[in-house]
Amino acid sequence: MSEFDRNENSSSEEEEYKTIRLKRHLWPDEVALRNEQKKVKRLKTVLTVSVIMAVLLGWLFGSIFPAPGTDGLRGTLRRSQTMDSSQKIKAVFNIMENDWYFGQDIEDIDTRLTDQAMRGITANEEDPHTEYMSAEEVENFTQSINRNFTGIGVEYITNAGNNIITKIFKGSPAEKAGVQPGDMIISVDGVLTEGKSSDEIKDMVRGESGTTVVMGLRRQGTDISVPIVRGEINATVYGYQIDDETGYLQLYQFGNTTAEQMDDYLDEFVQAGAHKLIIDLRDNGGGYLDALQKVASRFLPAGTVVMKQEYTDGTSELTKTVSGHLRDISDIVILVNGNTASASEVLTLALMEQRDDVTVIGTKTYGKGTVQITKMFTDNSAVKYTTSRWLSPSDVWINGTGIEPDIEVDVPEIIRASFPEMAEDAVYDVDSVANEVKLTQMALAYLGYTPDRTDGYYTEKTAELVVRFQQEYGLEATGKLDSKTYDAVFSAVLLDWNTKTTHDVQLLKALEVLHG
Repeated sequence: MSEFDRNENSSSEEEEYKTIRLKRHLWPDEVALRNEQKKVKRLKTVLTVSVIMAVLLGWLFGSIFPAPGTDGLRGTLRRSQTMDSSQKIKAVFNIMENDWYFGQDIEDIDTRLTDQAMRGITANEEDPHTEYMSAEEVENFTQSINRNFTGIGVEYITNAGNNIITKIFKGSPAEKAGVQPGDMIISVDGVLTEGKSSDEIKDMVRGESGTTVVMGLRRQGTDISVPIVRGEINATVYGYQIDDETGYLQLYQFGNTTAEQMDDYLDEFVQAGAHKLIIDLRDNGGGYLDALQKVASRFLPAGTVVMKQEYTDGTSELTKTVSGHLRDISDIVILVNGNTASASEVLTLALMEQRDDVTVIGTKTYGKGTVQITKMFTDNSAVKYTTSRWLSPSDVWINGTGIEPDIEVDVPEIIRASFPEMAEDAVYDVDSVANEVKLTQMALAYLGYTPDRTDGYYTEKTAELVVRFQQEYGLEATGKLDSKTYDAVFSAVLLDWNTKTTHDVQLLKALEVLHG
């Protein structure tokens, strides 16, 4: 604050100045009005606070003890709330767990919602191979690749009520016990298998490792009892020696022990003097990268590039064969089809491009050119996701296009066909037209019955052939196609395909190529 200036004409005596604050005089009626306004303001404040507290207490109390007539209000309030967009997943989980009406009927709602959410996050049109898997799905996925279980180590099919063993895996308990292809399973631990489904029989045969199961078998008309000690089975490879020069290997998957299983067969072939090989990769959907590397090492020199992986950051990685496993094989035929995929395609291209004695026979492969890894969660669930694309040693990418075989040969159409279940009360007779009739005609042609047509129209000739089939397979010879005859025809085709090579034209072509 600045000082006041002094006047030159002022007296010598110093004068004192004071500031006096003036106040307006209020009349009695004005005082009364102001007091009333203060009261109204205090009352509004109290009412506002009371309303807020009442809503909060009502919400809390009503959520615990809902009062009749308040549901609509509470629902309106809930719907009126706007949720934070940055917390969508958390907010929706909260709604589904706490407010979703049907959530009360689900025992483990949190696990259910988590599994559903993860599947939704990983599902996309661009990449069908990235997915979330629950703990149970992980277990099934791993088992499907490694094909491991506790049992006796056989494959069998059901034909006309008979369960016929078609394959016995090398080193399995069944092989050690002397089980043979063609043996029929008639009982398990004294319980007859007649009328039981394939899954029921599997459950009867499988059990804890080290325990004994007594298999009742019928061999060439004689019933025998064979005790077998169950063991751990890894069945990703099956093989046998076709002739003095040629071995046959079927690779179902590339699992943890595939290379070692393959060694058992390869060593046997080489010791017997076989130097030609058929590698059957039909319907092999792939498997583990390290298993592929080991398998390729049996057929390519150490340090040979098997595949190249390219990542999103521009880096790349080479997978090469390892030393000490190369087998002395001079000619190889690889069998492929539309279900040959992933690691199977990697192996096929690696051998095609880097050996001059490899021929690929069959139909165009699936065309999967990406690589996935699986990361586990502590609850044993996992996410399997694509990390890279793979290319052949010469930089070929077959994603979506597949591999064209050197020699294209397709299997009979009936083997590729899907047999839908036929209704038990359905019956087809002369002049009927149905898909089941068409499939039956195709099956009869495969089995050598020479129908006059295979378009689904039930002719007199078809009826004659059905009678013949029914008589030969012990069925009532009506000449009509019922569900029992339909199932028997389908089973007969499966039995023939799995136990004979007569109709496997791809395999026959492979033998022709190998033996000139």
